[in-house]
Amino acid sequence: MIKRVILSIVLLIPLSQFAQDFSGLWEGHFSYNNIKEVVKGNNKIYAASGSAVFILDTQTNEMEELTTVNGLSGETISTIKYSEDYELLIIGYENGLLEVAFDNDEDILTIVDIVDKTTIAPTERKINHFNVLENIVYISTNYGISVFDLERLEFGDTYFIGNGGSQIQVNQTAIFDDYIYAACQDGGGIRKALASSSSLIDYQNWQVVTSGDFLAVEALDNKLYVLGTNRRIYEAVNDVLNELFLYSDAPIKIIAVNENLVVTTKNNVFVYNNNFNLISKAEVSSLFDTEFTSASIDSEYTYVGTKDFGILKTSLINPLDYQELHPQGPLLNTPFSIQASPDNLWVTYGDHDLFYNPYPLNNLGFSHLNSEGWINTTYNEALEAKCLNTITINPFNTSQVFISSFFSGLLELNEDTPLILHNETNSGLESLIVPGRPNYVDIRVGPSAFDNNGLLWTVTSLVDKPLKSFNPSNNEWESFDFTSVIPDINLGFGDIAIEDNGVIWIASYKYGLIGFNKNSGSPLLKSIKEEEQNIPSVYVTTLALDNRNQLWIGTFRGLRVLYNTSTFFDNDVSVEDIIIEEDGIAKELLFQQHITDIKVDGSNNKWIGTSDSGLFYFSSDGQETIFHFTKDNSPLPSNSITDVSLDSANGIVYIATSKGLVSFRSGGSSSLENLESAHVYPNPVRPKFNVVDEKVKIKDISENVNIKITDIEGNLVAEAQSNTNQRYGGYNLEIDGGTAYWNGKNMRNNVVASGVYLIMLSDLDSFETKVLKLMVVR
Repeated sequence: MIKRVILSIVLLIPLSQFAQDFSGLWEGHFSYNNIKEVVKGNNKIYAASGSAVFILDTQTNEMEELTTVNGLSGETISTIKYSEDYELLIIGYENGLLEVAFDNDEDILTIVDIVDKTTIAPTERKINHFNVLENIVYISTNYGISVFDLERLEFGDTYFIGNGGSQIQVNQTAIFDDYIYAACQDGGGIRKALASSSSLIDYQNWQVVTSGDFLAVEALDNKLYVLGTNRRIYEAVNDVLNELFLYSDAPIKIIAVNENLVVTTKNNVFVYNNNFNLISKAEVSSLFDTEFTSASIDSEYTYVGTKDFGILKTSLINPLDYQELHPQGPLLNTPFSIQASPDNLWVTYGDHDLFYNPYPLNNLGFSHLNSEGWINTTYNEALEAKCLNTITINPFNTSQVFISSFFSGLLELNEDTPLILHNETNSGLESLIVPGRPNYVDIRVGPSAFDNNGLLWTVTSLVDKPLKSFNPSNNEWESFDFTSVIPDINLGFGDIAIEDNGVIWIASYKYGLIGFNKNSGSPLLKSIKEEEQNIPSVYVTTLALDNRNQLWIGTFRGLRVLYNTSTFFDNDVSVEDIIIEEDGIAKELLFQQHITDIKVDGSNNKWIGTSDSGLFYFSSDGQETIFHFTKDNSPLPSNSITDVSLDSANGIVYIATSKGLVSFRSGGSSSLENLESAHVYPNPVRPKFNVVDEKVKIKDISENVNIKITDIEGNLVAEAQSNTNQRYGGYNLEIDGGTAYWNGKNMRNNVVASGVYLIMLSDLDSFETKVLKLMVVR
């Protein structure tokens, strides 16, 4: 078994910064395997993948990334084009958005003219092709043709060239013999108009050359080529189509580059000279089993965009061997579930829909980011486990990882290698039953978690005994019946959380919050789902136990908290909403919001993801909104958050969205049990270090600590205490979980002078103390 480990050729350098306050703290983790389009310009190859672009310098083999962190919108890219004259990349999107990225410039221009056109249906705004002629860009869209001026960076006229001036899908345009030709879909045929005409806006000036459906039209020297949906390529001579070739696969792209014509099909790239003589033909290789999507060439090489391997570079004259080129990244830009641990991140791609329907089943594998880069494991390498979702790392053996499959069972890994697929033949897992289909096997394993005794707890949908424990040390399984609280079928479970005392909390689709206590062999089982119990929806989506053992509950229609979990099985209990004051009015926090995930950090603050409102970061009690990240004010590629995971050791928040994966370096970390490892950095603080903004960090402190900073003579400079000087409170010295931040200022709010400073740490619970010395050089 050979895993595909992709390393970038050089260190990836961002092109620019996103214009918002926290740009330097964000990082994109996008996939560049599935390439939408490849274009050439300025000795570089530009490749669009999903909502991101990467740029390959053909002379140095250096690569750069252009993502939401640099300022892209995060929408789905449909086409790109480079302008040599203006040294810029034009990016078109499926929703009609247009963006311009300038060479050697940090700014990205976003243009919403098409998006804002109310006369055009949202489904018809897709940009299909850019045709650049000097300063004019003819934009082919699903409604017609729009004109954009690169000199003025503004839109001009729009041409509706269908019959009677109706909207019609235009796939591509070309300028030939003073005419602009348009290849149209839906029976629109090939249409043309005099390019110099001042009345192109009048549909009557566009004449039909031929009827039918056409994918593309391209001019090369003194010839015009046309691609039909019938897999044929034609040369148009005096507006008469002469068939040149019938392709075995439907052509996808046709471009003119370097006095050559390049035609891409899913299995081949054909390169012709200006007499339509074939000079090169690249074919899909058995070593890279994929589909081609687009291609471009330079004087020596063919650069082929693929669905699975980024760009494949091969010799133009002898296209036999391929070199795989793309930045590091996960398999896909559709992360479903993520799990972080110190210096590691695991990603799966699910999936099931809102109603826990996994069909159509997917075969997508999983990804693992470690200190050396991304390791991508394919479906075949993952023992053909389908619909992979929750990832759980064994805290007692971190090289052992379990990944739930919502069809095939439970996948067990060791050191990145899939070892066992636990299913109905070799474990306590069981398949759902379909009447009349006794041989049908469908094991829908969902959320899982380890308890303090090293048992892995999982939940399986559509069976009478959904809750199961697995002991990895002896391979023993145990199952628990839920028919007393789930008399009918339950389609799925959203989450599982386990208290230190062994009580298990389960989020269900139809039966609200379920609590389970094994209770020394006399199990306690209870659910709350009624309106009088203050549950806003029976569909509970996510759970999180905070540092005070309060259970935070996300539902399809809002947020709730179970403040006292110890009385759940004894009394008639209800959960509480959080009431905040906003503009003098009392409101329910996240009222009616679809909550997708809740995570608790070292400061007991809460990261809460939503299905369409982005990511929130709340104070420990939910009364203060510290951050609210959306795609409009941050590098989030989408407001639809699918999962959140924390690398508490490094203070990194990983955020999975419907259009890609990003991370935010929040800086907070988990507290430690003692002060033994406490340290301060940077040390010394040198003149070039911006201490006010970047701050001195006092790391690996304990949970309940007092910190005093004095000068060498004992004068108090700053002081903080856990749960008092919390971060984002505006203090000079702030504590965030296991890390304290000092902005270098004294009690008078002035930056301190050069000298030696003492940092005195005192654990308020154990009375342990530690003194650190810090040198400041101004």
